Amino acid sequence: MFTKVERLISSRNLRPKKKEGFLKIISIFSFLGIMLGVAILIIVMSVMNGFKSELTNKILGLNPHIVIESNGFNIDNEYITKIENNFEDISISKTFSGEGVIINNDQAKGIIFKGVNSEEKKIKEFLENNIVNGDLKKFTKNRVIIGSELAFNLNLNVGDRINLMSSVFVTTPLGSLPKQENFHIAGIFNTGFVEFDQNIIFLTMEDALSIFDSDAKNQNLEIYLKNPLEANVYKKHLEKFNPNYFIYTWSDLNKSFFSALKVERNVMFIILTLIIIVAAFNIISGLTILIKNKTKEIAILKTLGLNNTSIKKSFFLTGFTIGFCATISGIILGVIFSSNIEKIRIFFSTILKLEIFPSDIYFLEELPSEINLYSIFIIFILSLLVSAIASYIPARQISKMKTFRALKYE
Repeated sequence: MFTKVERLISSRNLRPKKKEGFLKIISIFSFLGIMLGVAILIIVMSVMNGFKSELTNKILGLNPHIVIESNGFNIDNEYITKIENNFEDISISKTFSGEGVIINNDQAKGIIFKGVNSEEKKIKEFLENNIVNGDLKKFTKNRVIIGSELAFNLNLNVGDRINLMSSVFVTTPLGSLPKQENFHIAGIFNTGFVEFDQNIIFLTMEDALSIFDSDAKNQNLEIYLKNPLEANVYKKHLEKFNPNYFIYTWSDLNKSFFSALKVERNVMFIILTLIIIVAAFNIISGLTILIKNKTKEIAILKTLGLNNTSIKKSFFLTGFTIGFCATISGIILGVIFSSNIEKIRIFFSTILKLEIFPSDIYFLEELPSEINLYSIFIIFILSLLVSAIASYIPARQISKMKTFRALKYE
C-alpha cells in the first residue's frame, strides 16, 4: 500500500529537525490529545457498561422477573397449574406487598411490607444468600426480617421489638386508626443495594395478610425465569391465559431508568468523541505547517520524478501514524485504568478524603467497570477514521503546489 520511499519520507517527517521544534510540540500534543481522548472514552464506556450490568444483576437478583397481580380476581390453583404445564424451567412464588410505617421508639420510616413463604424455593434462596445476622429458621409468625440499612438507621438488632403500621384503617372507640401490630426481628439481610436494604421488610404471608386486613385471593404470583431477558415473551403468552390479571415484568418496572441510562451513555459517547476530534485538529495544523516548511523539498522530489500521489501518501502516512500510535496507546491506557478503576477510586478517596462514589446515591458499593470488546473496536475504528480524515485534508494540498514557483528563488 505504501512504497519504501513513501515510508522513508514519512519517518523523516516524524523526526523534525531542531529548527522545527514547534512542529514537534504540535505532534506531541496531537498524540497526547488522541491518546487521552481514546482512554477517557474507553474508561467512561466501561463504567457505564459496568453500571448497567451491575444494576441489571441487582434488579434481577432482588425482584421477580414477572409479577401477576390478582387485580380483584382470585388467582386459583388451576391457573398456576396451567402456567407450570406450559412453561419449563420456571419458579412460582405467592407474595403480598403493601406500604406502611415502621416505628421504633421515637423514630418512624415509611417502608414496603412484603409477605412471603420462606419455604418456597426462590424466596428461601434469596434469604439464605443475603441474611447476615439472625436465623432464617426463626422467621415465623410475628417475626420479620429487615434490611441492614434500615437496621442501621433505626438502631435495630436481632431480637428487638418493633411496631408496624399499615395503610389500612380500623374502627376504634377513638375513630378510624391505622392498623398496628408488634413484631420481633428474626434476621437482618444485606443485598448491597442500598435502596432495597433500607425500604423492605419481609413478613410471613399470614402476618402480611393480617396487618393489611386482606385475604388469600389478593395474593400475587411472582415468576422467576431461567433467562430473565425473555420475560416480555413469557408475558405475552401469560396474558392470553387470563386477561383479567395485571401482568408486568422487571423491564416494565425499570423501563424509564434503563432508557435514561441508554440516553446518558450515548450522549457521553458523543461528547467524549469530540475530544478526539479536537485533538485531530492538531494533526491538521501540524501537517499544514510541515507541508509549508517542506515546500522546497516537495518541489525537489517532484523534479526527481516522484508523483503527487506518492508525496500525498507519504504526508498522509505521517499524520495517520501519529493517530494510529496514539489510538493504540489510548486503548492500552484505557483498559489498564478500567481494570483497576476500583483500586484507583479507593486511592484517590483516601488521598483527597472525598467520597468519590457514594453508595447511597448510586445504589452500588463499588465502582463497576465492564470492558466491552465491541465498544473498544468501535472507538478504535472511530479514532482511526478521524485521524485519517485529519491527515488527508492537509495532504491533498500538495497536488495544488507548483514546482517552478517553489524553486523560483532557489
